[in-house]
Amino acid sequence: MSRDARWKALLELLVERGRLDVEEAATELEVSAATIRRDFDRLAEQQMLVRTRGGAVVHGVSYELPLRYKTARRASEKQRVAQAVAALVTPGEAVGLTGGTTTTEVARALAVRADLASGTPALTVVTNALNIANELAVRPQFKIVVTGGVARAQSYELIGPLADGVLGQVTLDVAVLGVVAFDVVHGAAAHDEAEAAINRLLCERAERVVVAADSSKLGRRAFARICATESVDTLVTDDAAAPELVRGFEEAGVRVVTA
Repeated sequence: MSRDARWKALLELLVERGRLDVEEAATELEVSAATIRRDFDRLAEQQMLVRTRGGAVVHGVSYELPLRYKTARRASEKQRVAQAVAALVTPGEAVGLTGGTTTTEVARALAVRADLASGTPALTVVTNALNIANELAVRPQFKIVVTGGVARAQSYELIGPLADGVLGQVTLDVAVLGVVAFDVVHGAAAHDEAEAAINRLLCERAERVVVAADSSKLGRRAFARICATESVDTLVTDDAAAPELVRGFEEAGVRVVTA
C-alpha cells in the first residue's frame, strides 16, 4: 500500500470512528505500529488530525477530508451520478459548478460529451472551484468564468466577498451543487459556512438547481445549510439510495434521478 493510500485509509477510519489507536490502525492496515506512528506524526504536522497518547483524534468538530484524499471514495457511484447530471445539461447553457469530488466528475463528463465538442461557446461554465476551472480551461469550446475569492485548501474552492461580486452579476441556466449532506427537512448542506454561502448564491442565480450526491450523502445533516429542499429542482443520486429517502424527496417536490 502506498503512503497516500495509507493516509487516505487512516483519515477515513478516523472520520468514521472519531478516535484511532496506533495498534488498532496497524492491525486494520496490516502495517507496523512504527509506520502508523510516523503517519500520525506527519498528518498531525499538516493539521489533519490531533495526536494523542497512543493514537489520534479528528481535528476539529466540523472535520472533513481534503479533496485529494476524497477522490477515491465511492468513485464508481460518483462517476455514474456525474454522467446522469451531465446528460441534463443542454448545449449553449450557462452552468454553475460548485467544488467537490462529484462536481469534478460532472465537469469531466461534460468535457467528453460529443455534442459539446464545438460551439461558440458550447457551454459557459461558472465555478468557484480552482481544480474544475483548471481541467476545463484547456477546452477552447467552453467559456470558463472563475468567481475570484480566497482559496479554501480542503476543497480548492474560492470563498468570500470577492466571489460574491462576480456571482451577483451573472445569470445561470443551471447550478450543480456538490454537497456533504442532503436531508428532506434540513436541506442541502456543507461543512463550512463560507463555502455554503457561495454555493447558496450560485443557486439563487440559477433557473434550476441540481444536487449531485451519491446515496451516502442522503438523509444526513451538516453544519452549514446551502439551501432548503424546496429550492432544489432535481436530485441525481445512485441506485443504492434508500427507497424511503427517495420517496421523501419526491413528496417534497424534488425530481429524483437514480444512476
